[in-house]
Amino acid sequence: MLTQIGSCELRQVFVLYFSRQTAILAYVKVGIIANPNKNGAKDALEALCVALEKKDVTPVLETHTAQLVNHKNGVDPATFAKTCDLVAVLGGDGTMLNAASQIGPAIIPVAGINIGTLGFLTTCTDEEVDIFADAITSGKYTLIKRMQLKATVIAENGNKQHFRALNEITLARGQTGRLVSLDAWVDGELLNHYRADGLIVATTTGSTAYSLSAGGPLIAPKADVFVITPICPHSLSNRSLVVSDNSTVELAPAADAECPMLFTVDGREVVDIQNSDRIVVEQAGHALPLLRLEGRSFYTTLRQKLGWGHS
Repeated sequence: MLTQIGSCELRQVFVLYFSRQTAILAYVKVGIIANPNKNGAKDALEALCVALEKKDVTPVLETHTAQLVNHKNGVDPATFAKTCDLVAVLGGDGTMLNAASQIGPAIIPVAGINIGTLGFLTTCTDEEVDIFADAITSGKYTLIKRMQLKATVIAENGNKQHFRALNEITLARGQTGRLVSLDAWVDGELLNHYRADGLIVATTTGSTAYSLSAGGPLIAPKADVFVITPICPHSLSNRSLVVSDNSTVELAPAADAECPMLFTVDGREVVDIQNSDRIVVEQAGHALPLLRLEGRSFYTTLRQKLGWGHS
């Protein structure tokens, strides 16, 4: 059955089910964003469009996606929130992150269709587009909210830059190979003075990405937390810290900082950080609804991607 994420948090995207026998879904539109650089993207896109149209679902192609199949009437991805009921993303986890950024803060369900293997964020593979099309027209799915981070870079003169992250924000060393010095506070209280390659603040979604590579813990998506993970710290006693998602984390170059630092968001935006800059990180206030097919789970994906249970 269709799972909603709170009446105030997610607009109704499909006709409500009054019963299994009388449920009618009509005029459903699915926006599609594909990664044109992925091998097999064109074939996967065509297969997805055919599968949707068989279910009387209208595909709406993003501008660059439309060019893959020589369609002239592509739609800007930011417009999908107003014209579509769901966004399907063809690619991998990286494509999902880019799509979430393109869509913006609009609360619209997103489904990832991985070209090749199943990713941590994706709903199914490109070989399962018929299953996907059947699921979204029969209600055989759930929507899982994925918390996002809001990061504000504050310059000494008070100028602010705002960013939104689905995975993580990172404050790390620049072009130099030397360690950087930085300080972190949680809810106004000093957490630690770090000497490291950098520091990651990651969502539960991002716990399976850069934070995991840096030694951070795996966190289930439904946990109301995020995690602070140092990157290659000078002291082995420096470990990841899991904090409430109601926390405010503040990062800044330390007083003894000598090396330039870079601020990144989900591996995309890059901002040069000056010694007088400060970064405030908190919950964005809205979640991204990710679509999951019935019978699929985060733990199934963990076992598959990490090879758990294999001798």
